Amino acid sequence: MAYTEAQIKELEGKAKQIRRLIIQMLAKAGSGHPGGSLSATDLISTLFFAVLRHNPGDPTWPDRDRFHMSKGHCCPLWYAVLAESGYFSRDKLWTLRQFGSILQGHPDRRTPGVDVASGSLGQGLSVVLGMSLAARIDKRSYRLYVLLGDGEIQEGNIWEAAMACAHYKCDNICAILDYNGFQIDGKIKDIMNLEPIVAKWQAFGWHTIEIDGHNIDQILEAYAEAKVTKDKPSIIIAHTIKGKGVSFMENVLDFHGRAPTKEEAEKALKELE
Repeated sequence: MAYTEAQIKELEGKAKQIRRLIIQMLAKAGSGHPGGSLSATDLISTLFFAVLRHNPGDPTWPDRDRFHMSKGHCCPLWYAVLAESGYFSRDKLWTLRQFGSILQGHPDRRTPGVDVASGSLGQGLSVVLGMSLAARIDKRSYRLYVLLGDGEIQEGNIWEAAMACAHYKCDNICAILDYNGFQIDGKIKDIMNLEPIVAKWQAFGWHTIEIDGHNIDQILEAYAEAKVTKDKPSIIIAHTIKGKGVSFMENVLDFHGRAPTKEEAEKALKELE
């Protein structure tokens, strides 16, 4: 499907609104992870608002496409997208990380739109593998999308799942790698270098698509390409910027897991107007 310039602009506007909500949520909560939430915003807002087959009025619709956030600490992004999609009231966003809230520091099933809890890194690809095989058994045509962190894929069980997804020819799986180059302790390349990342996924039997993870045109084209790829799973290797959209957060390790102060939030929101 070809998208018009107006549609692209609308999706860019949606992403900017999601970034504003992320900043407001985290500042209100006083804790959380802005860096990776902001780096993956364009990828996931585009997925929900232009690609994913889902129904906010019926979160357990059997034929819905499934999304799973394997790097669960970036759930402020997911919560903002779910609220803007209509799964629950935006007012709920201001309860992030509060006792008894439906929006905890890592996703769980009390949140409408969340199928499986996440947060223990490295498990998400195995989760969607199970969902993929269930779809085959049940003869359903839904697709599976999973967001992976680049630090996360240093986990061995990611690669066990990658082998199995290819072995079982799970072509209804589309993994999305948020390749922002940072993890909690520093730069990916200094801690455990992932390169040559494209060749590694190809060697494991995956169809690989490498893009600029902030270019809406490229994101849409990548999702479309993954959808028509047969007999193998697809991965979108998206080069992103940690903290994207807020100048003083971009590529700053401190904002991996530190919420903005009130003053920082006000400054960030001005940039995102």
